[in-house]
Parts: sequence; C-alpha cells; structure tokens
Amino acid sequence: MQKTKRYLYTVFLCQQSIEKMLKAFHLRRLKKEAPFTHNLVYLESLVDTGMEEEHKVLLSELTTYYIAGRYPTYKAKLSGLVKKKKAQEIMEQTEGLFQWLRRNLKS
Repeated sequence: MQKTKRYLYTVFLCQQSIEKMLKAFHLRRLKKEAPFTHNLVYLESLVDTGMEEEHKVLLSELTTYYIAGRYPTYKAKLSGLVKKKKAQEIMEQTEGLFQWLRRNLKS
C-alpha cells in the first residue's frame, strides 16, 4: 500500500496487524477468544502485556485508523491527513511493536 501511495490503507493494515497480535495474546494468556473490538488500547488492557508507554501511545493512534465500516466522509477526511511521511513513520513504529509483541507472545 505504501508503494502505491495508498497511505490510509498502509496505516489501516498496521492497525490490523497489531489487533491480531493482541488477540493472540488474549487467547494465549486468558485461554479464551478476545472480545469483538478494534480498540487496541482496550485489548491491551485486558492482557496487560507490560508494554512501555510509547507503545501504548501508538496503540491509541492506530485505533483511529480502523476504517472498515466508517462513513465515506470520515475515510476521505482521514485519508487527507495521512501523508507518505506519516504512513512510513507509523509503519516503522508498528514493525517494532509487532516484533516486541511476537517475542513476548512466545514467553
């Protein structure tokens, strides 16, 4: 998505990857399916991953990029706010958080 300049979808897919990791944490730690939500801050609070504050700030930001089912005007507005540099920054931060979650999921 980044290469094709679809920056809103770049950050949306970042949100999705972290959501799936947090739901994996929920399943592993609590031995039950996670609730149906896309709120990453809430999901993390249920399993208390022990992540640092900077990662929690990213969770909050990523939550705003969940776009499925959003009104077209909301998507258009959000799309105008996400430029190449911002999408790249979020993608890099997400990669770091994803790797951190992956390492800690195994323990």
